[in-house]
Amino acid sequence: QVQVVESGGGLVQAGGSLRLSCAGSGSICSLNVMGWYRQAPGKQRELVADITRGGTTTYADSVKGRFTISRDNAKNTVYLQMDGLKPGDTAVYYCNCRALPLPRLSGYWGQGTQVTVSS
Repeated sequence: QVQVVESGGGLVQAGGSLRLSCAGSGSICSLNVMGWYRQAPGKQRELVADITRGGTTTYADSVKGRFTISRDNAKNTVYLQMDGLKPGDTAVYYCNCRALPLPRLSGYWGQGTQVTVSS
């Protein structure tokens, strides 16, 4: 049974920073892609960033230059450092791990953590 558990999140003012952490159990998470998605009310879930075991990263255009994804393979943990937060970043953030070649939006999900950015 794969478990994906997020921590972090909360309320922050615009321009502030938050750091999300996610621990994934099992070889699916440790050997494959881990990432972060978000879903705002009334909107579809979207990719924020993901990272392969080898360190190749992909970012949504809206967060490039502000967010940084990283992972610790020994701990099966992925991090999302969010700087320069904007009200538009408000959403529930979900951690994900998936085995290649499955497409994005598939795989295993955490329960989600709320990020709220006030103006």
